[in-house]
Amino acid sequence: MSVTKYQVFLTVAACGGFTRAAEELHFTQSGVSHTVAALESELGVPLFVRNRSGVTLTADGRALLPYIQALWDDARRLEQKAADLRGLDTGLVRVATFSSVSIQWLPYLLKSFREVHPHIEFELLPFVENAELEEAVLSGKADCCFASLPTIQPLDTWLLHRDQWRVIVSYGHPLAGRDPFPLEALSTEPFIFLQEGDDYEIQAVLDSLQVRPNIQYILRDDLSILAMVSNGLGISIMPELELEHCPYPLVACPLPRSFYRNIGIAVKDKNALSLSTRCFIDHTRHWVGTHYSK
Repeated sequence: MSVTKYQVFLTVAACGGFTRAAEELHFTQSGVSHTVAALESELGVPLFVRNRSGVTLTADGRALLPYIQALWDDARRLEQKAADLRGLDTGLVRVATFSSVSIQWLPYLLKSFREVHPHIEFELLPFVENAELEEAVLSGKADCCFASLPTIQPLDTWLLHRDQWRVIVSYGHPLAGRDPFPLEALSTEPFIFLQEGDDYEIQAVLDSLQVRPNIQYILRDDLSILAMVSNGLGISIMPELELEHCPYPLVACPLPRSFYRNIGIAVKDKNALSLSTRCFIDHTRHWVGTHYSK
């Protein structure tokens, strides 16, 4: 039984339109439309409402979505298991990740991995909050995720790197280079705060230091904060990994006490991994261990 129709349905639902789904799947738009129509005929219910701006799921489509997602996930696991049994170095690894790992690690990590395993493909799923990363693994949307440890959910994890938090200031700031950065200045200097959702990592550092920052700006984007700090609009706190290859002139100063975020890789069950996922995790642990010390 062909399961491509389920992939098409899920992609159209995610993209909100036939044209974008066709581009993502490398199908023709008419092919996508025909596949959806055939699936609707097979199931006997309308799945999408068509309009000028695209398509949206009908009530029936929303009700069937988790079941079709489960069928598609099972089909991919079946294909991967068959490849494992044949001993083939192929497969798809779905990795949930966050921005600093995506920018600073993955381009180099994946390049070195592909040199050894050229036929393993990857789907990268970007998220912002740790809870989203963990949920992607628990729900089966991702095979593994990079996350801050310890995880809230009961996942199997490996510690990769201890990433130290730093105070960042503009290149010409009067306190640039201070070691450590004065505690009182954390309360008085204009502060640019990263909106963390439910993670509270920066807030935990400030609370531990008993600092109430003079927050002037709240942003959700790391690069925007780096740009604003470099232009003298305030100071901020960032982990060192965010600062690698930074395109803006900044100075990173030690905090009055050392604080770390522990970056790890997590899976739902380390005893139930596909060969391709296990290969990726082993390669990641070796690569990070070679380039960084825990």
